[in-house]
Order: sequence, then structure tokens, then C-alpha cells
Amino acid sequence: MEPQPCPRSVAEGFLEEELRLNAELSQLQFSEPVGIIYNPVEYAWEPHRSYVTRYCQGPKEVLFLGMNPGPFGMAQTGTVCLPPILPITSCGGPDTPICSLSVLPKVPFGEVSVVRDWLGIGGPVLTPPQEHPKRPVLGLECPQSEVSGARFWGFFRNLCGQPEVFFRHCFVHNLCPLLFLTPSGRNVTPAELPARQREQLLRACDAALCRQVQLLGVQLVVGVGRLAEQRARRALAGLTPEVQVEGLLHPSPRSPQANRGWEAAAKERLNELGLLPLLTK
Repeated sequence: MEPQPCPRSVAEGFLEEELRLNAELSQLQFSEPVGIIYNPVEYAWEPHRSYVTRYCQGPKEVLFLGMNPGPFGMAQTGTVCLPPILPITSCGGPDTPICSLSVLPKVPFGEVSVVRDWLGIGGPVLTPPQEHPKRPVLGLECPQSEVSGARFWGFFRNLCGQPEVFFRHCFVHNLCPLLFLTPSGRNVTPAELPARQREQLLRACDAALCRQVQLLGVQLVVGVGRLAEQRARRALAGLTPEVQVEGLLHPSPRSPQANRGWEAAAKERLNELGLLPLLTK
């Protein structure tokens, strides 16, 4: 009898889906206002792989979904962090280095200190193939904090205590892995892309999300911010078995509602969704 191939793990399957999406997106062309594109899944592969293999070892009931990396988070770390809900026109000045959750080891909402100290994620973050001089990638050495990511992960750190409690039933992921910058270094959100290019991008990301949700056995997707929620509803409509999609207020400092008390609003919303028992010991 010939030996049978070992079945792939959930984490391996998830990473394969991300690499498949990367290959598809690499075939797309983007015009103005885009000047440079960062893909932290590629240049921050080691910390990102560490994030997935450590915290995505089995099925997940809940997926918290962000939209795409921001210049001060996942772009630095490769771990998911939440970019601001509005375009960045000034982030500490035009020469501020990229170093927030969006660029951390490619962890969504990947605020550097949380990624390093609470999630325990590390590893080399390489230089993007084309790096904007005003947006250098400093990885886990980045001194600047990213407010959205600090709020998001700080809330769950206080609620769960240990990351294993959060990731026992939940995972955090961004719909799109790409960060877009203008020639001047300003962040460009997917919503600002030309219509045809935006739809090509999001169509590929939507299909990848469907495969990832099915792989993980997700029952509930929580879009962090209205755009992520709306896109998830569109992408997952008609999926069998049916996946519930809900929304959570974005923790961006550009949101007046979030600035009035995002943590309290988030806890109330999670209670409405019946998720608090999953997030406590």
C-alpha cells in the first residue's frame, strides 16, 4: 500500500488560500491615484505565518473582519489591524514611518506593542519591493502606535486576559491584504480606487473570503466598520451553509462615536450578539 499524503492543517489551508489570493492580485494593474502598493503578507511573511499557525489551528465560530491594512499597523507587523475608516492625509506628518497594526507581522489591527507583547508574534519584516521614502517599514521596531489597533486588541486583552481565550473561538482577518499609497505617500482606501479596478480587486477578495470562511467553518462574520460589514454581506450572500454577518463600530479615532467610548459600545454590541460567553474564561 502506498503511503497516503498527510492532510493539511487548518492553518496550512488558510495560508495557502492567502497565497492563492496574492497570486491573483499580482495580476491586477492599478492606475492613479495609486503610486505604490504594499503587501505585508509577502514582505512580513514570517510574522504573519507565525500569527496564523499559532492562532488558527482549528475551526472558528467567529471571524472579525477588517477591510485592508493601514500604513501604521499591519503594514509594519504583518498582523491584522484596523486602518482608519477615512483616508489618511496626515499621520504625524508626511515623513512619519509606517508602523502600526496594519503592517505588523501582518496581523489585522496589528498595533506593534500588542502584536509583540500580548500576541507574542515576532520575526523578520523585510523591505517591500518598492518602498515609499515617506512611508518606510520599520516592522516591530516602529515607535508609533496605531489607535484603531490599540483600541481593538486592547479591548480584547482586557476582556479575555490571554490571547488563547480569544482565539479559542475567534479569528481576525482583513478582506484585502494590500495597502495602497499615492505618489505623495497618502493612504488610498479601496473605495477610492477607480470603479473597474476596485471591482476586480474586491471580486477576488470576496471569493477568497468565501473559501476561508468555509475552511474555518465560520458561523458568524463580524465586520469591523460599515464597509467591511457591507462587503461581507455581499460576498457571503447565498453561501451554503448560511453564514450570519453582523457589524461592529470601527474603533478609528476619526469616528466621533468611537471617541465617545468605543470599548463600552463594543462590549454592548458583543453582548447583543451573544459573544461574551465565548470571550471569557
